[in-house]
Amino acid sequence: MVINKELMGPCGLYCGVCAILIADRDNNDKFKERLVNLYRGGIPGKGTLPGSESLTIEDIKCSGCMSDNIFKYCKICEIKRCTKQRGYVTCHQCDEWPCEYIENFPMTVGKKVILRAIPQIRQWGLERFMEEEESRYVCPECGNKVFRGAARCNKCKTELDLD
Repeated sequence: MVINKELMGPCGLYCGVCAILIADRDNNDKFKERLVNLYRGGIPGKGTLPGSESLTIEDIKCSGCMSDNIFKYCKICEIKRCTKQRGYVTCHQCDEWPCEYIENFPMTVGKKVILRAIPQIRQWGLERFMEEEESRYVCPECGNKVFRGAARCNKCKTELDLD
């Protein structure tokens, strides 16, 4: 696999399976509308992004956390700022992990995945971790690629718990 470093978030989230990147890449307005609802806190128990009250489908755009085309929230991410200040690629290099930024991460699935990801990155390295994430987010029934946090396959409707 060719590593695209723009797709590795400093927090440990792999952008290649991010719903925002996928909705933007596929120009899927229906999916973008669902994401706006999610990030505004419209799905109980999933979390709410700070400052999301004014979020619109036009804001659902991103080409990866380290790219120039970055999601609105990720532009102000404290984790990204912290890793940059410390000269780290991801939090896996930090002896203070998990820190308050991880503990206070606003989205439930994202936090769960970060807590799984950083130990895996430490064990496997970035390249293998990214390969494993690509393999992980595939429907076991039909082989359709899905996004992080997907509750069911959008193709065959199989219920999923891949995070």
